[in-house]
Amino acid sequence: MEAILNDSPAPPAEGEIIEGTVSAIGRARVYIELPPFGQGLIFGREYMNARDVLRKVSVGDTIAAKVVESGNEDGYIELSLKEARQALIWSEADAAQKEGRVLTLEVKEANKGGLILDWQGIQGFLPASQLSSENYPRVADGDKEKILVELQNLVGQFLSVIIITADQGEQKLIFSEKGPQEKEEKEEKVARYEVGDVLKGEVTGAVDFGVFVKVEDGLEGLVHISELDWGLVEDTRSLYKPGDKVDVKVIEVKDDKISLSIKQLKDNPWAMAAEKYEKGQVVDGVVIKYNKHGALASIEEGVAGLVHISEFESEAELKEQLSLGSVYKFKITLFEPKEQRMTLSFKEAAEAK
Repeated sequence: MEAILNDSPAPPAEGEIIEGTVSAIGRARVYIELPPFGQGLIFGREYMNARDVLRKVSVGDTIAAKVVESGNEDGYIELSLKEARQALIWSEADAAQKEGRVLTLEVKEANKGGLILDWQGIQGFLPASQLSSENYPRVADGDKEKILVELQNLVGQFLSVIIITADQGEQKLIFSEKGPQEKEEKEEKVARYEVGDVLKGEVTGAVDFGVFVKVEDGLEGLVHISELDWGLVEDTRSLYKPGDKVDVKVIEVKDDKISLSIKQLKDNPWAMAAEKYEKGQVVDGVVIKYNKHGALASIEEGVAGLVHISEFESEAELKEQLSLGSVYKFKITLFEPKEQRMTLSFKEAAEAK
């Protein structure tokens, strides 16, 4: 007897997925033969949770279920079909992640962080950062409300995605629209360029923080607002619009991204200013902008210095004495053309008269 017991297979443990044959269907219960372990039973809450599926089950069908109790007081192995389906779906998700399998899924909802997709009854998340370049929301300064508006435009569309995280324990399913192949192809394209290359491109979009320029099919780079012009740029859209042809210089190559500059293909006005101006010199300057530190005054195109607010009793007095668009005398108190830094003094220029 002891030898027989030792040779008998261990009964299925709780949480284990097991297959069996439907032997009988009663009222709100399904009996499943599980040789050599005995008989399984789906009933009560577990039946109600899976009743839509179980109504389609017939005697003789083979189904997989999850063990929720290895032996109840009546000797049945209690089973859960819903939990088994969930476990199998998560198992398939894990396999899909490892294979890099491409799935075509509908966008169900959008929030400020990304998109909600549904895969086999499980909700997953596609972060905005994992959207392809075609669908990525190009919004100034990461404004979440504007990002949400852009993302909501994708609701109802079907996207080709891969699974990058499948964690059943944390119920976390994360998608990416950036497939490994797309990333590799983009990296290959980017690798063909070097810092210093001068290229011809086409503007594909102008946003508050810069301009996107296509340098070849499937590859575009960002010209940050600070790289558009040597002068102060307040509105990128007033300078460029989609379709404009531009010359750009490559200033950074990193992974699958390329950064570009337009201003570096123009003469640097600071280099020329170094030959004309020096610290202590009194110059004419036009006030072009206020900021929290004071006022910016341009002494020539592309060369501007800060008039610090500390020279005035208040911000109101600064704006009263230095009107936008007006020309005043200023004394250069700091001049570092290589670093493109200059400070100006309105008071000291007045005292020098």
